Amino acid sequence: MDIQEIKQRFGIIGSSPELLRVIGIAVQVAPTDLSVLITGESGTGKESFPQIIHQFSARKHGKYIAVNCGAIPEGTIDSELFGHEKGSFTGALADRKGYFEEADGGTIFLDEIGELPLSTQVRLLRVLEAGEFMKVGSSKVLKTNVRVVAATNVLITEAIEKGKFREDLYYRLNTVPIRVLPLRDRKEDIHLLFRKFASDFADKYRMPAIRLEPDAVSVLLNYQWPGNVRQLKNITEQISIIEKERLIDAKKLLNYIPVQNENKLPALYRGIDEKTFSSEREILYQILFDMKKDMNDLKKLVHDILQNEATQAEVRDDNAQLIRKLYQNESGNYVPDQTPPNRTTITPAANPNIYDTEEFVEESLSLEDKEVEMIRKALEKHKGKRKYAALELGISERTLYRKIKEYNIE
Repeated sequence: MDIQEIKQRFGIIGSSPELLRVIGIAVQVAPTDLSVLITGESGTGKESFPQIIHQFSARKHGKYIAVNCGAIPEGTIDSELFGHEKGSFTGALADRKGYFEEADGGTIFLDEIGELPLSTQVRLLRVLEAGEFMKVGSSKVLKTNVRVVAATNVLITEAIEKGKFREDLYYRLNTVPIRVLPLRDRKEDIHLLFRKFASDFADKYRMPAIRLEPDAVSVLLNYQWPGNVRQLKNITEQISIIEKERLIDAKKLLNYIPVQNENKLPALYRGIDEKTFSSEREILYQILFDMKKDMNDLKKLVHDILQNEATQAEVRDDNAQLIRKLYQNESGNYVPDQTPPNRTTITPAANPNIYDTEEFVEESLSLEDKEVEMIRKALEKHKGKRKYAALELGISERTLYRKIKEYNIE
């Protein structure tokens, strides 16, 4: 069967060299049992190639099962793929065969393989390497002879770097890589696809087929088509239904084409910080983790407040002790030095007509000056030993050290 017959049989439209090459690879690898990984942007028609591989293989009489891994919740995907035993989990009312058991002797197509949970990836790797699997809730090893074809529109290499996809599984699946090019990279197929879709919708809705003016064809070819063939088909259907005129110019066509988006597909693998969940259990876990984080933040805040209050209380107590000492000094209960502060004594001279006099200098009433004076005198009395000076002043050694630095006392 030549390429043209294969295209007609599987509904593939296009004549670009890249498309013909990909079809040739699929036909060539079909007779083998090698695993195939099909990559490409969403909407490029990747689902046609697993069917080609199956129909041109020795397994064409076996079952062909297509599974969308992204559409199955994480909590049930193991059961869907590998089956389960009765009573293995809530709702397991009977034994159930999984897709790998059902497809024994045939082909299984795993679409959106990048969405598989890591635990399921381990199970899949064992199937690929040994052809063995176990049902959920069972310890019995079962055998299966299945050809696996996988497809993805995410960048698997980035998913591997982020720890979301197993590197060994990637190399096991990627034995034969097939890359389907986006529609913007095979421009010669765009107008051909438009005419085919317009004809199909004309037959479906029983109306004349729409046609494009030359300026509209130019717009069609220069648009990037981020949604690829699927987007082109949808726009063709919209125009076929809504427009009364069957000849479409560029102005009318632009009404149906969205604003150009710079984000190119394939889609990047979703980051861990994005709020997307595949099951209710993940949502519950996320809520619990957020609550735990909030509790830890609250505990830290309360601890910091209490510690700050304790420090301030200690400072207030030390200041109060120092002030009491200052007042004791003024009342005569504590006099570190018998010479009154800031007071100069003039001794009598030899002249008997000169009497003893004292010159009084007004004292500073600043608490800061008093503190400095008391600290200096206590240090002098105890020959610079801070421990004993602090005991003398009735404050802690740490507070004394802080005040020495604060007042720059030598």
